[in-house]
Amino acid sequence: MATKFFIPSVNVIGQGGVDEAINDIKTLGFKRALIVTDTPLVKIGLVDKVTSKLIENGIAVFVFDGVQPNPTIANVEAGLAMLNAHECDFVISLGGGSPHDCAKGIALVATNGGKIGDYEGLDMSAKPQMPLVAINTTAGTASEMTRFCIITDEKRHIKMAIVDKNTTPILSVNDPELMIEKPAALTAATGMDALTHAIEAYVSIAATPITDACAIKAIELIQANLINAVEQGDNIDAREQMAYAQFLAGMAFNNASLGYVHAMAHQLGGFYDLPHGVCNALLLPHVQSYNAKVVPAKLKDIAKAMNVDIAGLTDEQGAEAAIDAIKTLSVAVNIPANLTELGVNPEDIPVLADNALKDACGLTNPKQATHAEICEIFTNAL
Repeated sequence: MATKFFIPSVNVIGQGGVDEAINDIKTLGFKRALIVTDTPLVKIGLVDKVTSKLIENGIAVFVFDGVQPNPTIANVEAGLAMLNAHECDFVISLGGGSPHDCAKGIALVATNGGKIGDYEGLDMSAKPQMPLVAINTTAGTASEMTRFCIITDEKRHIKMAIVDKNTTPILSVNDPELMIEKPAALTAATGMDALTHAIEAYVSIAATPITDACAIKAIELIQANLINAVEQGDNIDAREQMAYAQFLAGMAFNNASLGYVHAMAHQLGGFYDLPHGVCNALLLPHVQSYNAKVVPAKLKDIAKAMNVDIAGLTDEQGAEAAIDAIKTLSVAVNIPANLTELGVNPEDIPVLADNALKDACGLTNPKQATHAEICEIFTNAL
């Protein structure tokens, strides 16, 4: 069976990446940019740092900084109104997953019309989105290079998964110099998000030799560098290695898709407005315990990638070692202990489970779950 591999046509990674990207933008001939970002990045001066470079190169900029941590339909609509008002000819997302996803929503509706909710699901759009340049400031979500766009529907209290080849940016940028000032907690959460991407892609039923290679290398780099990036935020080498790791994980899941960790985390984010990476980190070992029933050999490979000595271990023992290694890394980077600490109410679990089973991310999980099994996983994570 033939497979497809999705990735932006140009991807800049490493120090000085922003300057390289601006040269590419000039070559493409764009003149008026809507920059989609959030208020914290404005406050620390990161937005000014990038916009000044654009202005120096003759590009007009209009900043929409109203993106929430879990971007909403209202955020997309507000950004789209600004884009139209200023007659922008392209979009720049600046930040982590939230600005990137919001920008994708804006750019998609700008060319396809209608409402962002019209595009929930797989490849629902007819036209490519308005050109999008995604400048990343965190090492985790990989949204700067994927075809995934996650938008919160405030009325339904769910996260819509928009998986569409037309949401892929034309240019992605990962410059570790933009990641230096990120706080430890955000570095940890986004790093565990990247680990989740790699692991879910590796055990996915849609995995290929290409995605497997990307996933395993991503896991190795995260195991080797995440703790240093969290504890030494100004360690530029650790930041750069994490940028490569999250990009590799993005290459893996952008093509092999994800599983129940994300299907469940999306519900927690939509229902309680919780940080996505933390939800993933807490759910990851519990979902992999469920997956170990059918793909223990895959999890044993993951244990090896996480620097566990697997010599003499059975597949089942190797799987358990992988789960222990995930938990150990979570503790080392100070992820909260359980969902109870995040305020998750046990009485909400049946609704969360019902919505998780409807999430497209669960479709490539190695073992399809029942409602009762999803409820059990949620309960184990409390």
